Amino acid sequence: MMVVTLKPGREKSLLRRHPWIFAGAIAGVEGNPGVGDTVIVRSADGTPLGAGGYSPHSQIAVRLWSFDPDESIDAGFFRRRLASALAARSGLPLAGRLVNAESDGLPGVVVDRYADYIVCQFLSAGAERWKAELTAAIGELAAPRGIYERSDADVREKEGLPVSVGPLMGDAPPPLVEIREGECRFWVDVVHGHKTGFYLDQRENRRVAGQVAAGREVLNCFAYTGGFGVWALLGGAARVTNIETAAVALDIARRNLELNDLDASRAELVEGDVFQVLRRYRDARRQFDLIVLDPPKFAESRVQIEGASRGYKDINLLAFKLLRPGGLLFTFSCSGVITPDLFQKIVAGAALDAGVYGGGKDLGARIIGRLGAAPDHPVGLNFPEGDYLKGLICQVAP
Repeated sequence: MMVVTLKPGREKSLLRRHPWIFAGAIAGVEGNPGVGDTVIVRSADGTPLGAGGYSPHSQIAVRLWSFDPDESIDAGFFRRRLASALAARSGLPLAGRLVNAESDGLPGVVVDRYADYIVCQFLSAGAERWKAELTAAIGELAAPRGIYERSDADVREKEGLPVSVGPLMGDAPPPLVEIREGECRFWVDVVHGHKTGFYLDQRENRRVAGQVAAGREVLNCFAYTGGFGVWALLGGAARVTNIETAAVALDIARRNLELNDLDASRAELVEGDVFQVLRRYRDARRQFDLIVLDPPKFAESRVQIEGASRGYKDINLLAFKLLRPGGLLFTFSCSGVITPDLFQKIVAGAALDAGVYGGGKDLGARIIGRLGAAPDHPVGLNFPEGDYLKGLICQVAP
């Protein structure tokens, strides 16, 4: 038996069902477990607390599969967990998240569906160890045309795992997969695109933006393949400007306009660095009625919080300067280490420095809505780290 024994007092988080054990909490390891092997976790007094996947190269040394030390961690266990995750998402459209890692009781396992294809990420040592069993169960339960792996996230390096990308089962996906999102249609590049190909977590937020876009001039920053822009145009936006650094993403954005039979003359596709383009628009005194800021993750760890905060403040300050009176700002952070309170303080500071607050003479900018990930990206109450996506809808006073 392979056993991890905790230091005195370090079992408290496990008793609250938090699935992570950090290396600094471990007093000793017995049985010489390998990367991803299942270990029994015990408190300092020898009480069994659960079983998890061992990761000797990561600061998170164990991720708990089960808090029942007597439960067998085998192919049947993973099939049951997957079946539970799929059952919780019955009735969802054919584009969505089927497994959301720790919050579905499967640390490091991400499973997304795009029409007839499924894309998986195995991001922890334990998930990698059970990849074959997980893939077989996904194929059986979800019956896709093909399963493709996109285990190319940076967290794999922290786990001591190499990048792993390619077909796992069935047919390889075509260059672009068509999905439906409400009344919208999108092309998704599941092989080369961001994350598993698309930002599924923003599905409901794109819909909300579309609902308030009628008649507005919209600026969609960090546009990727133009999701927010398509929803805005279908919602009646007068014009949408999409800014994105990657030319290949803008090409798909252009194709998404065509796929939805949208008037290309109402859409501008701008290739460039968002920070630089926003400064150029500021200097040219351009203004917009609705601005979307959906940047990539600015902070991977706590040591990067200060720099990330400066980046978030900079783009939000520029956005406030570009908003017309009465304008709306949809602003997001997907950096898990940036807390909701901190993010609100950053945006408030940006509004103040942008001169939105008129010395008490008006209401300035107000939060009229809070946004998060779509329902198929649940957050376990025992795992607050899963609440990574935070968004604010701010309105500048008319």
